[in-house]
Parts: sequence; structure tokens; C-alpha cells
Amino acid sequence: MQKVGFFKSIHVKLVLIYMLLIIIALQIIGIYFMKQLETNLKTNFQDSIRQRIELVHYSIREEMLKKESDDTAPPLEVRLGTILHEFSTEDINKIYVVNNRNRILAISGANNQSLVGQRANEENIRKAISAETMFDSISLDRDTGKRVWVLASPITETVGPSGEVMGAVYVESNIEKVYEQLSEINRIFAAGIAMSLVITIILGILVARTITRPISDMRKQAQAMSRGNYSRKVRVYGTDEIGQLAIAFNHLTNRLQEAQSTTEAERRKLASVLSNMTDGVIATDRKGKIILINEPALELLHDSRETTLNRPIASVLGLDQEYSFEDLIHMKEPVNLDFSMNDAPYILRANFSVIQKETGFVNGLITVLHDITEQEKIDMERREFVANVSHELRTPLTTMRSYLEALADGAWRDENIAPTFLNVTQTETERMIRLVNDLLQLSKMDSQEYELNFEFVEFNKFFTRIIDRFEMSKSQHVEFIRLLPEKSYYVDIDTDKLTQVIDNIISNALKYSPDGGNIRFGFTVHDNMLRVMISDDGMGIPKENVGRIFDRFYRVDRARARSMGGTGLGLAIAREMIEAHGGKIWAESEEGQGTTIFFTLPYALDEAEDWE
Repeated sequence: MQKVGFFKSIHVKLVLIYMLLIIIALQIIGIYFMKQLETNLKTNFQDSIRQRIELVHYSIREEMLKKESDDTAPPLEVRLGTILHEFSTEDINKIYVVNNRNRILAISGANNQSLVGQRANEENIRKAISAETMFDSISLDRDTGKRVWVLASPITETVGPSGEVMGAVYVESNIEKVYEQLSEINRIFAAGIAMSLVITIILGILVARTITRPISDMRKQAQAMSRGNYSRKVRVYGTDEIGQLAIAFNHLTNRLQEAQSTTEAERRKLASVLSNMTDGVIATDRKGKIILINEPALELLHDSRETTLNRPIASVLGLDQEYSFEDLIHMKEPVNLDFSMNDAPYILRANFSVIQKETGFVNGLITVLHDITEQEKIDMERREFVANVSHELRTPLTTMRSYLEALADGAWRDENIAPTFLNVTQTETERMIRLVNDLLQLSKMDSQEYELNFEFVEFNKFFTRIIDRFEMSKSQHVEFIRLLPEKSYYVDIDTDKLTQVIDNIISNALKYSPDGGNIRFGFTVHDNMLRVMISDDGMGIPKENVGRIFDRFYRVDRARARSMGGTGLGLAIAREMIEAHGGKIWAESEEGQGTTIFFTLPYALDEAEDWE
């Protein structure tokens, strides 16, 4: 998980928010406090000055109203100067009296006496005399650059606004001291705010940790859970909302651990089922791309996992030219996939099942593959077998019906024709009996309902007796050539069944051997097996048909074989018999050069050795 930046941390955010709230609160309190303090200090200062000016104002009016009857009395300017000198304090920078013509009558301060008699140019004096009311303002002193409070109050003959204005009192007071006090208070207040912020930061960090520590633990737990570790638990620091959240988080961890265990168990079950299934299973996402495929499916498709994952299923199954993914979703019937190559048939059957939510939303597709090559082959052989049996039975029955109809129509009265017709009917009947017997024998062998009666015999003598029997009963000029070893070899066989096998092979050799031809008999020893050989000089078998002569009802030349009375099952029975004895049978032939049949049997050197 990505590391949280310093300024993005909730811990820092909480501390910053806490600080900002305190700063805003302190600023609001400070602004309000300073405004109120400034107002109070200025009001107190101005009230103090006004009270003293009222006394000055009264004294000056009294002096200006006196009659100068006594020649020895000091002049008005001196008397006014004395009054102003008495009322001069550190708070008052300048105070002077002007008459109604704006002439300065008296002024405080020894350095300012040169201004007596000059015209006063202050705007507030003119306003006060003309408006007969008091005017004040705060301005900067041109000499010192400090703030002063200027007050101009009119002097009337009588108390109240109805009297005639005799002049005005002008006062410049040092209000800068008030602002200096405010500045000092501001510095003290700022120091207090700084100390408060330090304490606030410390408290904010401590308070934030009580909130962020459980959250940090939960974040670490979430990281551990993402890695599959559910053993770690979040520490519970209290019973408040954060503590309840930690308890709920631990409960969620336990539930997730149980769900993960259940999911993992189910996943292992599914993986085990999929890996041990003989059928191939393919799963896709909602877009038709393969997201899961088991090993049997890979083997059936002869493909690798890397090349199949994330590919469209229609392309992997070779159906992209015929069907789209939407067609496969709505496919109700299985689809056969033909991957046959030349003479090697290979057919798969695909069954499709949709993965669908309760709302009907399609999440994907499940495809199950079956190898039906053998099933198709068996079905084809069954159809071919039924067709062959029907054909083999229909031919003699048709012949018999024709001859029997002729006999029924009166041919039985003809002494020359009747015996021939009856002979043909008897021959076809015997042929059908042989066919039925062969089919019954094959059926028993397929269902393994037969038993072999093994006995230990010397194969040299056994083989010789069968050859002698055929040599004595042959009707054509064919020479038998024996290539048998002198050493005796013993085999454990069912003599009746093996006699039938050899009889079928020799009968075929006699049928297809021309007059004057040879039939060769012999056997050799290879790897504890007797390899028996029966070879003729017949027409031979085409190379492409040699491997099929042991199939049921297979004939290279059907017309000639049927005319010779064969059923097409002799070599098929021979193969079943030889394989039941633990051997193999095969043929080697060249067209026009004859055919050689080989089969193998387990053997022992002599009877005594076997008994030992």
C-alpha cells in the first residue's frame, strides 16, 4: 500500500484543524477585546481631557467677562496665560485661547508665547466658532509625527448655546500614550496567544493520537489482511466510537478469516475436482475470454495454458467462423468439434452452460469437453456391422427364396433340376448357420462369457497334426512346405480354440493359392515367444488394406470371398483367440506376391523345465 504523505496524514490534519480553530477563536476574541479596549481607553482619555477643559473653559469665560476697571490689574492675556499654565499637564501638548476673530489671546508653554496675537489657522477652531459647538479629531503632530487628539470648544457669554460666542479654547492632547498602551497590551496578548498555541499543539497532538492511533492500527491490519494475514488484531483503546469501530473491525477480520478459509477450501475442492476430471472444463468471463482451463481440456485441445488464457473461446474451439460468443450462450445442444487429421479421427463434443446471476446478467460460459472419438468409431462400426450382417444374411435368404419359389412352382417334379435347387438351398442354409455361429462366438468373446481350457502341449506335434490333416484332404495341387525346428517347444493353450485359428488361416491360404502354388509353415523363437508363420503364393493384399483384414466382415475382394463361402469373420475370431492367449497376430503382404500371417504364443523349452 502506498505510504501516506506527511501533510496528507489525518494526524497532521487533525492537529492543523485544531490549531486553526484555536487561532480563529483567539483572533476573534483578540479583535473584539482590542476594539473594546481601544474604545474604552480612548473614551476614558477623552473624558478626562473634557473634564479638565470644562474647568478651563469656565475660568476663561469668567476672565473674559470681567470689566477692566482696575488699572493695576494684569491684562487679559496674562490672566489667561496664568490659567492655561495651571491646567497644563503631560497629557496636554498645547492649549490656547482665541477670540471670535481667531486671534490667539493666550497659549500654554514658554516656547509658544510668540504665537500670541497671531491668527489661528486650525479648521476645528473655525468650525467651533461658526457652528457654536464642540469639534474634535485625531491627527498627526507635524513636529513629532505622533497622534494627538484635537479639541476645539466655543466660549459663549452665557452658559448654553444661546449666548454670543466670545472665542474658543483649542487643546491638543497626547493620545499617543493610549495607543502605546494598546500596543503593549497587544504584545502581551500575542505572547499569550503564542503560549496558547504551543499548549494547543501539544494537546492537539495528544488528542489526535487518541483518534489516529486506532485508525493507524486498522490501516496496518487492512494491509496485513490484503497480504492474507488475519491473525493480527486491532488494539481497543476505549469504549467510545473509535473503540466500537476497532471492535467491529476485529469482528470483521474474524468473519473474513472464516470466509477466506471457506473460500480457500472450496477453491481447493474445485481445483482438485477440475484436475481429477477426465472431462475438459473451460470457463470464460462475460466477454467470452478464457479465464480458467483444466489439464484434461489442455490435453484434449493439444494446447498450452499460456496460449489459451485470455483468448476467445470460439477461436480456441475453432468455432469462430460459425458461431459468435452470443450464439454459444444460447446454444442448447452439444456441438461436435472435428479435429481429425488425415486417417487419424479425433472428435470432441462440447456442452455449453451459462453462468448467470439471479438478475439474468450473464457472467460467463462453462464449456465441458468430451472425447467421443471412440464412441463415434464404435457407432460407425456398429452401423457398419449391422449393415454387413444384414447384407450377409439377405444374400443367402434371397437365393433360398428364389430356389424355393421355383420348387414350389413345380420345379420339384423335374428330376434334373430339383436336386440342384435343393443342394443350393442346403449350401446357403449351412452358410447362414456358419455366419450365425461365428457371430455368437464373437458375441461371447466381446462379453467375455467364454472360458479357455488350457493344457500343456508340444507345439511341434500339435502344429504338424493340423498341417497333415489339411495336406491329406486338399483337393487342389498346392505343395505344403514345412519349416519347423527340431527342438520341441511347449505351450499352454486351449487346443480347440487354437485349432480353429490355424484352420481359418490355412483355409484362407488354400482358397487364395493358385494351382501349383506353395503354402509354407514354420515358427521361430523371439523373446520367449513362438512366432508362427503361414504363408501363401496367392493374389496378395494391397498395402493400404493389410491392417484391416482382421476387422469384422472386411474383405479385400467381396465378390470373390463370398463366392468362396467365407463369412468375413474368420480372421476377426482368430485375432480375439490369439490375444486371449497373450499373443499378437498380424499380416504381411504384397499385391500379386502372396500373403503371410504371423501370430505369437508364450512358450517353454520343454515340459521338464516347466515342471521344475
